[in-house]
Amino acid sequence: MLALRIARVFDGRAVVEGAGVVFVDGGRIAGVEAAGFGIPTGVEVIDRPSGTLLPGLVDAHVHLVGDGEPEALERLGELSQDDLFSTIERSLRIQLAAGVTTVRDLGDVAWSVVDWRARRPGTGLPTVVASGPPVTSGDGHRRHVGGQASGSDELRAAVRERAERGADVVKIMVGGGMPAPGPSVGQGRFTAEELALVVRQAHAVGLPVTAHAHALVSIRDAIAAGVDGIEHCTFLTADGVHVPEEAIAALAAQGIVVCPALGRAPDAVPPPQLVERVREPGPDYDALRRRVVRAHLAGVTIISGTDGGISPGAPHGSLPRAVMDLVSGGMAAADALASATSVAARACGLGDRKGRVRTGYDADLVIVDGDPFTDMTVLTRADVTVLGGQVLGSRP
Repeated sequence: MLALRIARVFDGRAVVEGAGVVFVDGGRIAGVEAAGFGIPTGVEVIDRPSGTLLPGLVDAHVHLVGDGEPEALERLGELSQDDLFSTIERSLRIQLAAGVTTVRDLGDVAWSVVDWRARRPGTGLPTVVASGPPVTSGDGHRRHVGGQASGSDELRAAVRERAERGADVVKIMVGGGMPAPGPSVGQGRFTAEELALVVRQAHAVGLPVTAHAHALVSIRDAIAAGVDGIEHCTFLTADGVHVPEEAIAALAAQGIVVCPALGRAPDAVPPPQLVERVREPGPDYDALRRRVVRAHLAGVTIISGTDGGISPGAPHGSLPRAVMDLVSGGMAAADALASATSVAARACGLGDRKGRVRTGYDADLVIVDGDPFTDMTVLTRADVTVLGGQVLGSRP
């Protein structure tokens, strides 16, 4: 048994008043006790008198096959399976060093993440929730990684394949993307009827659907189709950003989870194609953060993710910055932390065992040296990481 003695415990929703000792046994949390609770003789103790214990962080939008270098996803066709597996494991180690114990991979190539997960159990790396290749149109965003489908029969087959291969979620590219060349961000790739078909088919086999959608037209189609989540949700139009109140109300009313994919590296140089696109009216990062918080305050469920791996501007291990972005946009610290713990775990289908500091939950835990409620930057300095009850990193 292991005892973690700390100054405070954030349980995934709020600080647990008076809690100061967390017990771990057999890969599970065995108890959350008050400060000063007597620790039995023979129990290993890690003392962090100024530390805050949190659930292991959940990055709800990554691309493990991406190495974070320029055009990371565009170069995937050059890599062998061994290369891809090595990149996946390297990406996961970087995530773990940042306190991330669970990731949701939303787009691999040739089923590499799904296959790696099936062949490499017990690796001592973060838990992986995976979509496989995103469903996209023949000329759609990220079409080079596979997953192209058109027409009702192919879309049904695409959903069926994901269920048969063991994917956990269906990701569909409803419109274009920001950093990559290809279709206009505002150009829809599937009809509303096709989107609704994918959602019906996925739900019939027990899979949720999350939609990549930057443009307002794509967001509206995704809402109408009844998707479970929307990635980015930037609300772009030809004249700039437009956020209709009815769209926000619909997201909230339908319980659609939004992952804005924040956490950009502040010193990264954007790729030329992105520079060209942002000359048009639209993306402004400070305004984006404020819009996300505005949606949260209106009742929209926000989870934290990073798009980690796609470029130097979105490297693996940047989830703490994504949480800090929410706070700088006006979100309460507890809500921002929940977006990367309990709320994200629930959106990933793991809310019954991850994302909370609660007896019986998986012992995926992080201790940071300090109080994130007074200084959110301490989140970037993971001091102790526990994965499945095993202490993987701690200073003396």
